Amino acid sequence: MTLALAHRIAPAPGADGDGGLVAGLLATAALIGLASLVGMTLLARGDVADIGLLYLVPVMFAAIRLGLRPGLAAGLLSSLCYNYFFIPPRFTLAVADPSHLITLVILLGVALVGSHMAARLRHQASLAQAQAGRDALLAGFAGRLMGVTRRDALWALLAEEVARQFGLRVLVAAADAQGIATLVAAHPAHDRLDLLEAAAAQWCLDSGRSAGPGGQVPTASEWLFLPVPGGQGPLAVVGVGNPDGELPLHGGQTPLLESLLAQAGLALARIALEEEKLALGRVQERERLRSALLSSIGHDLRTPLTTVLGTLRALRPLTPEQAAALASARGEAERLDRFVANLIEMVRLEIGALQRDPEPVDLAEACDAALDHLAPGGLVGPLELVVPEDLPLVLADPRLLHHCLINLIDNAVRHGGNGGIRIEALADPQGGVELAVCDRGPGLPPGEEERIFGMFTRLEGSDRQGGTGLGLAIVKGFAEAMGLAVTAANRAGGGARFALHVPPALVRPVAVPA
Repeated sequence: MTLALAHRIAPAPGADGDGGLVAGLLATAALIGLASLVGMTLLARGDVADIGLLYLVPVMFAAIRLGLRPGLAAGLLSSLCYNYFFIPPRFTLAVADPSHLITLVILLGVALVGSHMAARLRHQASLAQAQAGRDALLAGFAGRLMGVTRRDALWALLAEEVARQFGLRVLVAAADAQGIATLVAAHPAHDRLDLLEAAAAQWCLDSGRSAGPGGQVPTASEWLFLPVPGGQGPLAVVGVGNPDGELPLHGGQTPLLESLLAQAGLALARIALEEEKLALGRVQERERLRSALLSSIGHDLRTPLTTVLGTLRALRPLTPEQAAALASARGEAERLDRFVANLIEMVRLEIGALQRDPEPVDLAEACDAALDHLAPGGLVGPLELVVPEDLPLVLADPRLLHHCLINLIDNAVRHGGNGGIRIEALADPQGGVELAVCDRGPGLPPGEEERIFGMFTRLEGSDRQGGTGLGLAIVKGFAEAMGLAVTAANRAGGGARFALHVPPALVRPVAVPA
């Protein structure tokens, strides 16, 4: 009955304020009085055993529900009541038997232990409740972040959430293309960062440490800036300011804000990956369309072009004028045929369908075959061919090497001026072989030696403005497919020099008969 009454009149756990304390003390006094009445009833019936245990109920109630001091007060009051009503001599506070002091000590001990345990339980419950609230807050914020797909929307949501949770003014600054902290969101609205704010935000962005009042590095700014973490360093910074001019954050607020910023950092990383994926998809789609276009052009032109070439080769001129016109038409058709072949080979190279069948090749014979291929079109003018007879063989694909030489010679003839071309081959000191095609034109602009091998590249301000820009890209692609290297440079006496470099591993010395 005593426990039931205590449960009905006890205040709820964690009750705050003077009203709850007074109600608890009155309930404790009522329980002590009730325990005394029950004890008097038992004593009247001659049952005096363990009457002191009745007082444990109000003592435990006060200790657990109200805390240490009310519990000790309840223990002291219970001890006095037990001593006054039940310990001989009764109705006095004197203690004739010292053994009864043990009961008094037990009551006080119960109050002490019970209040201590209750305090720990209340503290743990408070921590658990705070953690649950924090987890719910972070989960809700993370759920809202999942629907954000743009950076500006992310910054606006972050500023609004921080302002709502902490009741502070909020600024968000992100790095621009030059790495300068720039205002991207604010709640409430904020026009721009002043000098102190910009300096603190920039320092926080560069160092990854909080800056401002209460931060790791104090500053003159009234705003506390914290970094938004990322895999490669801070991605942005968030500034918080107190409208009252006091410290923006107190106690356990900083870990919660850092958790919100970490969630924003993860969301920003996701948005960045989505942007990269979208950009990559556009690039892949563009490359696919270009490859499809090149393949379509190449194959659709090959059949009628073969017919035209066959007809031009079969025609026999009757007059010198017809011979000149026929030679011009045949030369242009041959050039168009090489262009279409370049398109088809470039598509094969890009999709990885290029077939390679390396075998020992004599560079002198390879140069002669390329010149014979170009001669009918009248494309080869003054020529100087310098290939030593004792030059070793090289391991290469004859078809791919033939295409490389045709494109290099054609490039030299078309862009090398009227001074003719020079084809030279020599062994280098490291044991490799170099085959170069030189012209006597204006040469290459400084610093463009690598870019000229790009697809559809035609250099402004040089002699390489005409043409399709595919020939040298074919040369580079085929050379690398065979394990060779290709370089471009200007000659000391004027003109350009394009060289194929055969590494020592692909050189095959010629066996000398005994």
